[in-house]
Amino acid sequence: MLKDRLRSSAVLIAIVSTLIYLDGNYSVAGAEGLWLLPVLLFFALGTSRDAASMMNQSGRPVHLAATLLGTGLITLTGYLPHLWPLTGSEYPVDCPVGRLGWLVIGATVAIFIILATEMLDYGKLPQPEVTAGKQKLAEVEGGESQEVQLDDTTLTHDLPPISQAPTLRTSNHSKANVAQGALERISGGGFIAVYVGLPLALLVALRGLGSGNWGLAALLTTIAVTKSTDAGAYFTGKAIGRNKLIPRLSPGKTWEGSAGGVVTAIAVAYACLVWLFPAVAGESTGPAESPSIPLLATSWFGAIVLGSLLAVTGMLGDLAESLVKRECGAKDSGNLLPGLGGVWDVTDSLIVAAVPAFLCFSAGVAG
Repeated sequence: MLKDRLRSSAVLIAIVSTLIYLDGNYSVAGAEGLWLLPVLLFFALGTSRDAASMMNQSGRPVHLAATLLGTGLITLTGYLPHLWPLTGSEYPVDCPVGRLGWLVIGATVAIFIILATEMLDYGKLPQPEVTAGKQKLAEVEGGESQEVQLDDTTLTHDLPPISQAPTLRTSNHSKANVAQGALERISGGGFIAVYVGLPLALLVALRGLGSGNWGLAALLTTIAVTKSTDAGAYFTGKAIGRNKLIPRLSPGKTWEGSAGGVVTAIAVAYACLVWLFPAVAGESTGPAESPSIPLLATSWFGAIVLGSLLAVTGMLGDLAESLVKRECGAKDSGNLLPGLGGVWDVTDSLIVAAVPAFLCFSAGVAG
């Protein structure tokens, strides 16, 4: 187990480090981030696959191919503004869509793709089986007790004779609609595509902030701060953790560990703003000519704001994955990364932290 974990971590670090180096040194001006596209698609599609597979295995139908297509489409729309620099022109400043508007368009198209897939497959797919609970009703004439078994719980009711029981009438049209499971697949697939695709596409926009490698420094800072929260929370919780955070979702998490994670995130954020940004960004400038809040440009205040927000939202992302795993009865989100679990186990905190990270750096942190 440990050997698999170390091997998977080493391979991931080697690939990501190589792509980061290429992106920082061989990017086309105005189209920064293209070198990171392979790893971004891997994490986006891998996370989407993990979520869809867990839902399918728990009896909640999701159309895997349509969900993956929708997730990939949303993620790729973040790169559309990069096409202009590749052709030797600049992205139009007065474009009504802007740069982030493509993400909304991509999300809308992804939903319609999932809808269209269900239209084409309607009536062809097998009827979903009820797996969440087995119901057994012993129909007995007379007023005898009847048992209803749900999972491991048996309820005994005194029911009237079957001949006297009211009849629930359902039209054939309604029963056919329920049997197809189309609405469940649309809801589940649409949620996964948007939940995974939009935040990861926002990381593309984060890479494109400022000039040169300024956005790359912002992206690396976001990853370092978010992931350091996990380590800080783990070791603090092991040392002094007493009060459980939400034991129903994650029994190992404590309030003390969460506080340690926030402190760790602030410290790492400060180190990144003081040392990593000058080393990576060099003379590059940020997106804001002047910070919306002047104190944001200072290292200490920027670290407090950035570190706190990324730590809290990162933990929310972790708990969100725990909620889905608990509901689906899964221990790990998947098995694509031997020793590490699923891809979602790696991206869970980054998915939620991407939004405050983009807003903080856009507002003037590290400006």
